[in-house]
Amino acid sequence: LLLGLIVLMLLLINIINTAIGFISRGLTNHLVDKEEGAYYTFLYIYASFFVIALPIRTGQYYFTAKLGILWRQWLSTSLIEGYMGNRAYYALNPNDEETTKVDNPDQRITDDTRAFCRESLSFTIGIIDALLSFALNIMVLWTISKPLTAALFLWCTLCTGILMVASRKLVSINYSQLRYEADFRYGLVHIRNNAEAIAFYSGEKPEKQESHRRLGSVVDNYNRLIKWEVVISVLRRMYNYAGVFFPYMIMAPQYFSGDADYGSFVQANFAFNMVEGSISFIVQNIDELAKFWSGVSRLEGFQNSIAELNGDEGGNPINDSAEEIVVRCADLHTPGGEQLIVKDLSLSIGHGERILVVGPSGCGKTSVLRMISGLWQPTCGEVERPPVGVLLFIPQKPYMLLGSLREQLCYPNNPKNFSDQQLQEALREVSLEKLIGRYPDFAVKQDWPRLLSLGEQQRLAFARLLLSKPRFAVLDEATSALDVATERRLYQGLVQRGIAFVSVGHRPSLRDFHKTVLEVSGGGDWRLMPAASYNFEEHDSGSPARDVESLPL
Repeated sequence: LLLGLIVLMLLLINIINTAIGFISRGLTNHLVDKEEGAYYTFLYIYASFFVIALPIRTGQYYFTAKLGILWRQWLSTSLIEGYMGNRAYYALNPNDEETTKVDNPDQRITDDTRAFCRESLSFTIGIIDALLSFALNIMVLWTISKPLTAALFLWCTLCTGILMVASRKLVSINYSQLRYEADFRYGLVHIRNNAEAIAFYSGEKPEKQESHRRLGSVVDNYNRLIKWEVVISVLRRMYNYAGVFFPYMIMAPQYFSGDADYGSFVQANFAFNMVEGSISFIVQNIDELAKFWSGVSRLEGFQNSIAELNGDEGGNPINDSAEEIVVRCADLHTPGGEQLIVKDLSLSIGHGERILVVGPSGCGKTSVLRMISGLWQPTCGEVERPPVGVLLFIPQKPYMLLGSLREQLCYPNNPKNFSDQQLQEALREVSLEKLIGRYPDFAVKQDWPRLLSLGEQQRLAFARLLLSKPRFAVLDEATSALDVATERRLYQGLVQRGIAFVSVGHRPSLRDFHKTVLEVSGGGDWRLMPAASYNFEEHDSGSPARDVESLPL
């Protein structure tokens, strides 16, 4: 509806412009003939057209901007839905610059979407405007001078072809520029998000070097862009300057021979410029068109990647509606298939079961938890897990969202489902009473990742778990930043509530809260044993083994 209204306004504007050509012709002839009365009559008509055109043009700009923001809202919403669906945001990990096919998804959803909607709408409106202007003025030009019309077509076709060939390089350079700019920005955001760790390491020098490297890529590519834009600019100006002379060269003989009056000369020049502007719309916007196609390519790649992830299971599908966690004869590789983590793994985690996953660093302990949680799928075998809400995952570094203290504690549940008393009890149980005194209003918003230490964040994550009341929990070194006494208190709380859990940890003290130990050795080797018989000192976590003792599965 808005687009139809915009097209109607464009049609009215172009009709007015065509009429102005005739008004200019009469105005000029009456001026040359010194016909004062007729001259002022045409002048008043000329002025009235401007008065009529002003609100129409203003309305066109307003409705175009309105259509653009509505389109951007729809497209951004669609991309966000796909990005958050089937954990595409997890698979499209922007931190892995070497392997990811889609760099900087955040920029593609924000900057690229904004530019795409703005530029595509601008080009669409511009092309419609150019077609209307062409259709109305070409007839006027043809009736005045057929040779001028033919010369115009030949000249515009030649120049447009040359500029289209020359501008091909701009598309790839602009595409690279968008990526380098996003990488440079991401590097600076990374420094901001890890400022304290960098300060502890005194890592200013390497961070500065990396920032300079990313900036260097931006500058080097932009220098290439400047060179090609200069070439395009020179060709375009040659086209514009040469086009000015055609009406004078072709219409002058007709004027001098008396076949055309001076008003016709002026009208032909006006119509020529309007038609030339219509035909050369692409030429005049060739650099913007190159940027536009670069953005289109990035958005298309992003959408295709999301569609692939949402349609591709990437391994054996996981049953996420089971009553308990069951793994049957499962093989697990890294997403690229380069490394085998476990082979033929079988285990069962029912009500009250507690398994401790141990092994050397880098053997794949967290990867096993990813499979159990549904983030990774086994290459063969079966995995069953309870649905979302029944199973809760706590990573070593808990996620701190942008929100209030209430939202932090209730995440990912609806904060309205919990009273202040419930939140206070949860904080006391995880030894975070000081937050109650410091922030009695749970609606307060702070920079929680910077305000809370890692140990406090881990305790807050346990408070989330207590509020969510899941039947199963997956804990990836979730107490690594806590002292043994606090760790014991938190695990005792889980045991008392009858929550079944799988933990990754290195402390011998964790053995007391688990019934079974799963030792992962890397290369596919693993073994299960009773926790009571496992000794952290005797068992060399680097030794390969895959012995299954007589444990119920």
